[in-house]
Order: sequence, then C-alpha cells, then structure tokens
Amino acid sequence: MKMRKPLLGRMKQLSAGSLLALCVGAGLALAPLTLQAQNFQSTQRQALDSVVAVVNNDVIMRSELDDRMAQIEQQAQTQGGNLPPRSQLERQVLERMVMEEIQLQMAEDASLTIDDTELNGQVRSIAESNGMTLDEFADAVEADGMTLASVREDIRREMLMRQVQQRQISNRVTVSDRDVERFLDQQQGQAGEQNFIEETRARHVLIELTPNRDENQARARAEEVRQRLSQGDDFASVAREYSDDSGTALNGGELGWVRPGQTVPAFEEAMRDLGVNQISQPVRSQFGYHVIEVEERRRQNVTQESQREQVRQAIFQRRANEELETWQQEIRSQAFVDVRL
Repeated sequence: MKMRKPLLGRMKQLSAGSLLALCVGAGLALAPLTLQAQNFQSTQRQALDSVVAVVNNDVIMRSELDDRMAQIEQQAQTQGGNLPPRSQLERQVLERMVMEEIQLQMAEDASLTIDDTELNGQVRSIAESNGMTLDEFADAVEADGMTLASVREDIRREMLMRQVQQRQISNRVTVSDRDVERFLDQQQGQAGEQNFIEETRARHVLIELTPNRDENQARARAEEVRQRLSQGDDFASVAREYSDDSGTALNGGELGWVRPGQTVPAFEEAMRDLGVNQISQPVRSQFGYHVIEVEERRRQNVTQESQREQVRQAIFQRRANEELETWQQEIRSQAFVDVRL
C-alpha cells in the first residue's frame, strides 16, 4: 500500500494537467458541461444517501455511517488490525453513533458549548501525552487517514458528551463523611505511613459487550488486543484502534495517575497485582473486558485534610463510573430510536 502513494500523487497531477488543457481548448463551452456533471453527481449522491437511524427528532444518514466506517477501516488497514464482518461492524458503529447523538442532543438542550480555547488546550494535552508537538500530532492523524479538522471535531463532541455525563452523574452520586472514614480505616497501615498514598499510572483498552458482541466475542477481541501488545505493537495505537472507552481511546488509553478506590474493584485488583510495564490478561468488569498496563508507581505524601478530599474524590469517581453505565442504558431506553439498517 505504501508503494502506491507516489503513483496516486502522479495520477492526480496528470489529471489536473489534462483538465487544464481541456479548459484552454474548450473555452466557455466547458462550463455548462462541468455544471451539468456536478449537478448529476450531487443528485446521484442525494439519491444514494438514506436514513439509517432516527434518534428523537434527528437522523443519522447512511453517508455519516459510511464516513465513520471508512475511518475505522482505514485505521485498521494502516495499523494491521482485524475487523469483524462488515454487517456486524456497521451495527456496532451505528449503536455507538446513536448513543453519541442522544448525549449531544442533551448537550444542545442544555446550551452547552466548547469554545476554541478549551478545545485547543485539549488537543495540545493529547499531543503532549503522546510525546508529540502539535505538528507531529497532525502528521500522525493524517497518517491514520484522518484530518486534523475532523479529529478536532471528534474531540469537541467528546468534550460535550463528557460535560453532559458529569452534570447528570454528579446528581446521582453522593459520598458521605462516613464513607471516607470507612475507606481510610481500611487503608491505614502503620501509624507513621498514614499520610502516604500509593498512585499508579496506567493505561487500558476496553472491549465492551454490545447487542452485537457477546461475552465470548468480547473476550476473544480482548485476547487479540493482548496478543498484539505482547508482540510489541504500540499500546497507544492499539488503544485508538480497539478501545471502546471513548474518553481515553484518543489519548492512547491513558488513565493518568490512579489512586486506590478510584476504579471499579475488578480493575483495581488486577492493576494492583501487575508489575511495572506488565500487561494484564483480559480483566472482566461491569464495563466489559480490560487489558491493562501499569506504567509507573509512586507514593505521595499528603496532609490529612487533602488526603480526605482525595479519598472523597476517588470514591466519587468509582461510583460515578458504575453509575454511568446505568444512566446510559436509561437514556437509550427513553429515547425514540428507529434503526433502519
């Protein structure tokens, strides 16, 4: 595939030169023919396009689904990944688009926006977390068959959905003082160490169970992820290709520094048992199958007051993660969705 790129480039140049010659030779007579051809192509595209899903008062078009499919297939081709049969993949991708549309509609109803300053900061953060400048990030995006503009729009959408999730979930999760005390009692070791807390920097790939992906299929896909990582494939690239955790996939699966109690129990237990730079077997949680890598560990010295606040935030985050799945199921069942594949 790489050897064809220069050839395609020459073909485009020849086509442009030929078109210029025709324009010079035909003069004004070419304009009506060009206009007719453009009108025909536009009409043809409109005729081929169709609605693949109705979501409340909006629709998802076949062209939108095809664009998303082409993006996924291009990434898989570039990175050497395997995809399920096209009909199965289409249903999975469309279901994700439906869930995105529901949440984006909620963001619009709530008048939520992401300004360019916020967006630029997030793009820069993603680039830096992958050890890239913005120019290098743009080159990497194009190498994956996308444009920086389309990725920026994807990130904007993710940020909007995250805002909606935070607003909704924060109203459903509470952490009492007793919860904090109970956690501290369980975690305290020697008296001289009670102001220390261990943090783990980790990343993961999540494979969800969906209506079109059962338990065995999800586990098999997670095994495929682990095999590729064991063979030396780049973790960030594999995460972007495979992970169903939309909040971390674009960032190479990075979770940042994680503290005890911040993740669900099955994930935390598996992460705790891993050595640095070790990759886990597929780990089952209520979210699906995780493949986890521990990148680094550290012990942080914290004051008692800040420790209590950090514990409170960790408990809140864990409960919010558990509540998110329930909330998404609720909004999906409450929405009017008519899938027309």
